[in-house]
Amino acid sequence: MMEFYLPLIWAGIIGFGVIMYVLMDGFDLGLGILYPFAPDDDARDVMMNSVAPVWDGNETWLVLGGAGLLGAFPLVYSVFLPALYIGVFLMLAGLIFRGISFEFRFKSSKNRHWWNRAFCWGSVVATFAQGALVGTYIQGFAVEDFVYVGGALDWLTPFTVLTGLGLMAGYALLGATWLILKSEGYVQAWAYRITPKLLFAVLAVFAIISLWTPLVSLEVRSRWLDQLHLIWVFPILTLVCAGMLYRSVKREQEGLPFVMALGLFIFTYLGLIASKWPVIVPPDHTIWDASSAPESQLFLLVGVVFIIPIVVAYTAWTYWVFRGKVKVGEGYH
Repeated sequence: MMEFYLPLIWAGIIGFGVIMYVLMDGFDLGLGILYPFAPDDDARDVMMNSVAPVWDGNETWLVLGGAGLLGAFPLVYSVFLPALYIGVFLMLAGLIFRGISFEFRFKSSKNRHWWNRAFCWGSVVATFAQGALVGTYIQGFAVEDFVYVGGALDWLTPFTVLTGLGLMAGYALLGATWLILKSEGYVQAWAYRITPKLLFAVLAVFAIISLWTPLVSLEVRSRWLDQLHLIWVFPILTLVCAGMLYRSVKREQEGLPFVMALGLFIFTYLGLIASKWPVIVPPDHTIWDASSAPESQLFLLVGVVFIIPIVVAYTAWTYWVFRGKVKVGEGYH
């Protein structure tokens, strides 16, 4: 019985960690993508100050998801790392450059422009790599007996380039709606102006990927056609969130645009899971095929049961402490 339920529990834990990372770290990566287009340096200060107290805590979810995946589904690593090594390296390099720019930008005056570029390009590279890796998972790769047999650049295709660009647009949308929530004055007005444009870009890419996915993955095409009553609920809910986001921006509401942007990501993520479940290693290896011994999963589960509530609690506390608007001339130093 444990052999059946423990992989399900761990799949839920890792899935929760992944979506929490996407939501929590997505908006500050999105601000980095928007950085070159900000009205002026004061606006850039506000953008960075709005996420400076929370960005490093947001990445806790990436560590949790990655460590959980290694412990619960080690065979996934034996396939994913050889297949996605360059993409993962680019993602981590981008996150490193983005991270150090937080500290050095505020300490440097003569070379601040270089740290501005590091913040921007680190965010762009990390986001594009994440999107391309998701696209690779959707299209699948060459696997034989849990051994990757493809090339080093098989992950980089026109489809994965599109998913990378799509995630960049999506994170930028999250960043713009976060800025609506956290800023005021001309900075907030700028965020209101760019949000509808970013939303239309996201919807355009979403439509293209939806049409392209059945062509690159026969498994997904079969799933979409066989389970219309279930899977198509998620894109419908995604469009509902998009409509409410657009309306809330036009009404100049402050909190609802960000909530609806989060909802847009959540339902897209659930749609992806429904399209592939229970396959964890394309083309047909399930979570039960890739799981570690039940004893190992149970041992790790005991620790995670205590860790996740603590992480959720301190994350919520951090956002509560640093609630409110970020003003020009005030913030992180």
